Amino acid sequence: MLEILIAVVILISLTLYAVMGGADYGGGMWDLFASGPRADRQRHAIVEAIAPVWEANHVWLILVIVLLFSGFPRAFSTIMIALHIPITVMLIGIVLRGSAFVFRKYDSTDDAVQRRWSTVFGIASFFTPFFQGLTLGALTTGDIHLVGDRVTTGFFAGWLTPFALTCGLFALALFAFLAATYMAVETQSEPDLQNDFRLRAIWAEAALIPLAILVFIASKNGAPFMHRGLTNWWAPLLLLWTTLSALTATVALWSRRFYVARIAAVAQVTFILVGWGLAQFPQPGHTRSHASERRRTRFDPKAFAPGARSRCGRPAALTPLSLPNFQT
Repeated sequence: MLEILIAVVILISLTLYAVMGGADYGGGMWDLFASGPRADRQRHAIVEAIAPVWEANHVWLILVIVLLFSGFPRAFSTIMIALHIPITVMLIGIVLRGSAFVFRKYDSTDDAVQRRWSTVFGIASFFTPFFQGLTLGALTTGDIHLVGDRVTTGFFAGWLTPFALTCGLFALALFAFLAATYMAVETQSEPDLQNDFRLRAIWAEAALIPLAILVFIASKNGAPFMHRGLTNWWAPLLLLWTTLSALTATVALWSRRFYVARIAAVAQVTFILVGWGLAQFPQPGHTRSHASERRRTRFDPKAFAPGARSRCGRPAALTPLSLPNFQT
């Protein structure tokens, strides 16, 4: 029970990081794409919105990591080994993004210098959330396997699949949508800027529709257990609430009800991540014996407790990676 509780807290923290920190990444994307006669004002508005909170928002990511290595040390070790390439790129992006944001403010005001830091800030704001989404997608594929405490599938399993790559693109569009929606609220005293961000939010929401469909289609072969989970009894209800949140956000943006749009956008992101978590919720009784150890399995939260054994009585040696497999 304790491992389930910790996993739930991790999911809540991940959701808070997405709705807060994700919008910061989206702000960096729109900073890079600022254009037209209002480009400088757009960038200034983004800086004013991000500056007070961008460091604090990383607290939720830190909490996820601390809970992961404290509550599921074997899972933490496995993730860091199997996915060390995308995670390292993600961490480099976080450092570059934060450094560029600060240096742009305190470095020379020369236009060339400011453009250089803006470019670094914007590019890092793109590839960091892409690799975050890619990493979450890789964890869902079931392609990362262990024998004992040793990763047997190398350093490229899971994260180079079409499913994981599509998850990365979906994360980009989702964070861009969040940021533009938030900025439409933050710029209410400047109607021209507000309309710029309003239109960007609508376009980003429109991009999410085909990407969500692609993620679902790719999950059939790329993440079969999640795909199976998304066809459970609760899935139509969750899909309904997610769709209603997306429609509410779109209609609110179109009719310029920006506070309603922001609430709906937060709800949309929350439902998406809750669905991602529920689709992988432990299903007891699916630990496999050595005879079928190469098959992908659903996960049992008791399967990796000390002394856990398979149905044939032999130690459970190989499993696809999933948090609840690794008890505290």
